[in-house]
Amino acid sequence: MRIETYEDAFNRVKARNEGAFIPFTVAGDPDFETSLKIVKIFVENGADALEIGFPFSDPVADGPTVQLANTRALDAGMTVEKGFQFIKKVREFTDIPVGVLTYYNLIYKMGIDEFYEKAKLNGANAILAADLPPEEANDALHSAKRYGVQQIFMAAQSTSNQRLDEILKLCSGFLYVVAVMGITGARNELKDSTIELIERIKCHSKIPVAVGFGISKQDHVSNVINAGADGAIVASAILNIITENLHNKEEMLQKIGKFCRELKGVTKVIR
Repeated sequence: MRIETYEDAFNRVKARNEGAFIPFTVAGDPDFETSLKIVKIFVENGADALEIGFPFSDPVADGPTVQLANTRALDAGMTVEKGFQFIKKVREFTDIPVGVLTYYNLIYKMGIDEFYEKAKLNGANAILAADLPPEEANDALHSAKRYGVQQIFMAAQSTSNQRLDEILKLCSGFLYVVAVMGITGARNELKDSTIELIERIKCHSKIPVAVGFGISKQDHVSNVINAGADGAIVASAILNIITENLHNKEEMLQKIGKFCRELKGVTKVIR
């Protein structure tokens, strides 16, 4: 099976005059098999690419919802090695891009080169280490280039134009735009500053832009895509469904599928 690149995926949705819907879940939450079923539900209900988190005990960029998902996965026995096995299993039913979202401690502990090699061998397209600034990423970038894995970086409202230019020189696949100042978590409103940031980035680069952190409603997805973003990443709102339905996994999967269809349904560009 040929794995679709991010360029392929963004071009595919662009040809339909849409933005990409990119759901996130933590590998192994609430257990390996259920987590795999959740990702399959993503794929069957409109996902254009996937973000898979490797659970970590101290996810400093994440709010309570993602922290809880990390804890559930770790308690269920998830490890980095099993995370790569998880991605390999995902590749049995989809060829859309898969990004690994992790923390640099996990990469460093395994060995940077080995981590990137295993990412490539098991079918990951890209890696985003949430706590790895571009200025400290030389070793990771070297391994990413060696194994043909794309390195994703983040930009926020506080990112200056000068630093944005430096990030864009190193970033590949897409640029992850942080929609809120602070940690991950579902939000009620989308700030005007997020829209302004998307517009500012688009003036600096042609690299695709996907917006995450706080994207949790249909209007959030529609607004960022119609502001020029190429995709919307939805995490905590999905993880909340998992948390609220641990007692009934069939209902959990049905609700996740319905929510994904609703979010994908508003990715049509109307600007």
